[in-house]
Order: sequence, then C-alpha cells, then structure tokens
Amino acid sequence: MGEEKENAEEKVVEISLKDLSRKLEEFARARDWEKYHSPRNLLLAMVGEVGELSEIFQWRGEVDKGLPNWEESDKEHLGEELSDVLLYLIRLSDICGIDLGVAATKKLVKNAIKYPAN
Repeated sequence: MGEEKENAEEKVVEISLKDLSRKLEEFARARDWEKYHSPRNLLLAMVGEVGELSEIFQWRGEVDKGLPNWEESDKEHLGEELSDVLLYLIRLSDICGIDLGVAATKKLVKNAIKYPAN
C-alpha cells in the first residue's frame, strides 16, 4: 500500500503542462464553465489568486529558501495557492491559443541571450 501511494505521488510530480491543460478543459466542460472562461475572466481570477498568494508572505519579511521555519500546514497552503495561480495561467494560455511550454522555452532562450552568464 505504501509503495502504491509513493507511485501515485510520483505521477503527480511528473505531469506535463499538456496533461494539466487537458484535465482543466475536461473539468470546465463537465461543469459547463467554458462559457465563463474568457481571457479577461481567467486573468482576473488569476490576479485574485496571486493576491491570495501574496497574503501568505505579506508580514513574514524575507524567508529562507526551502521555508525551513514554516509549519507544514503553511507550506501546504502555499502549495495550494501556487497551484491555483498555475492552473489559471495554463487555462488562460490555452484559451488564448498559446502553447505555454513552447512560449516559456523560447523566453528562456531569449533571456539567455539578453543576460549571458559571463
């Protein structure tokens, strides 16, 4: 049973943007939410989630990498809010016809040229 749970967790970690995109599309279609998923609505929803993400850090000052002094429940909450932002970003990019993986890869190349390592 423990090994089965570990395998399930590994699958979640290895999910692709395209897989998430398909799951989001299915989720919206099953609830008849597609009519609400305009670029504007998705953007505003994502901005709201960014606000919720910001609240987590608002009064903490600078925090160490890995969040070593945070409670597990705070880290779980952070993960949920980060996920909300990511899921809205993926859905927004799909609705706009942008392949987010391709766009992000191109942007990394542009940044490497603009900001060389040496």
